[in-house]
Amino acid sequence: MNINEFFKQSAGKWFSQRTSHYLNSPQLEVGKTDLWIEILSPEEPEVIQLCQKYSVEPMVSPISVRVKWDGIVGVEQKRQVGSTILVAIADKQAPQTGSLIQRANNQKTLTGHYILNNDGALTLTVGDDTIQAEERIWFESPNLRLRTSNIKTIDGTSITSFCSEIRMGITQTAAKAPSTQTV
Repeated sequence: MNINEFFKQSAGKWFSQRTSHYLNSPQLEVGKTDLWIEILSPEEPEVIQLCQKYSVEPMVSPISVRVKWDGIVGVEQKRQVGSTILVAIADKQAPQTGSLIQRANNQKTLTGHYILNNDGALTLTVGDDTIQAEERIWFESPNLRLRTSNIKTIDGTSITSFCSEIRMGITQTAAKAPSTQTV
């Protein structure tokens, strides 16, 4: 499997259940979220903008995706709505690895890299001076994805999460997400 195949397999609507642990405190947070993952065209204005900012030819980028979410998390049942765009640029000498550009909610852009391991798991690492995030995603079956993440911020906060995601039976072209509004 390559990065294109991995993201194409991820396309569609997913139901996600997440448990997050704040490692610096006894805080535990659970949540349920609907995810929509869509493959983006290299001609998508947001993809072109990100590629230009980092001097990447958009047509060379192997794949770009938009992930939208709408969910409820925490004891207070707080609603979280947002989106992120990922642009993956494969390394020509080692196509199982590459660079990654991520922009969440049309705001902050993070850069990093990805590795598609021999076991089929994708590891994404992004960050800057204020935050470092590592996420590992793999498929147990075509309709079941598992995901772990570790996030560390400059203020010392450290969060680790586990998600199980079940495909909701909607194909990439039929999975239209609601507009993303920050709540």
